[in-house]
Amino acid sequence: MDADVELVQKEYGLVLTDGKLELFGDYSKLLKRIKPSVLYKELLIRAVKIKGKEDLKVLDATAGLGEDSFLLAAAGWDVVLCEYNETIYALLKDTIERSRSIEDMESVAKRMHCVCMDGKEACETIGAKEEFLEIGSFQPDVVFLDPMFPEKTKNSLTNKKLQLFQKLESPCRTEEELFSAALMTGAKKVVVKRPLKGAYLASKKPSHSIFGKTIRYDCYVL
Repeated sequence: MDADVELVQKEYGLVLTDGKLELFGDYSKLLKRIKPSVLYKELLIRAVKIKGKEDLKVLDATAGLGEDSFLLAAAGWDVVLCEYNETIYALLKDTIERSRSIEDMESVAKRMHCVCMDGKEACETIGAKEEFLEIGSFQPDVVFLDPMFPEKTKNSLTNKKLQLFQKLESPCRTEEELFSAALMTGAKKVVVKRPLKGAYLASKKPSHSIFGKTIRYDCYVL
């Protein structure tokens, strides 16, 4: 762990802090977005869904604190979340476990299963490694990628979460390997979250894209 940051157990959950900023996993802020009238209009849900298949299995290979995965699980899909950094994984696991004890989030959080593993490695060894034993057999229908790539300027790190994440995780510099591994999982689709005007991941043009105001989802149908 970076010498400037530490994990602190507080009465309301595990917190990452550098003495100034605090990072605390909390899915309650997403409750408004998981109402059926709202959820199925979410760009992420529209990007990940597969027509004619309701019970999807999704591998989130770059989970972070799992906010996107919470939305996916709210759609009724089983999600395996991969986070390789042990500190962020501890926060992720704590967030999911706390959510399982809260009535409004219990059923959603129970469809979320986290593993401490690099996303590329998870894609290459899906279901075969010890970390997957508690989950059992898992063959993803969709692989979701939201990799953190090098920023051009430090000014872009205005979000508090990104500032603390930057102290723990190096931006992904192996985009081609990560993307190639995702394509080889046997999934029917790979979905990549990108900045609206960002380059295609590994320079590969998607089957189609879904655009928002600041981000887009590139969908690779396999």
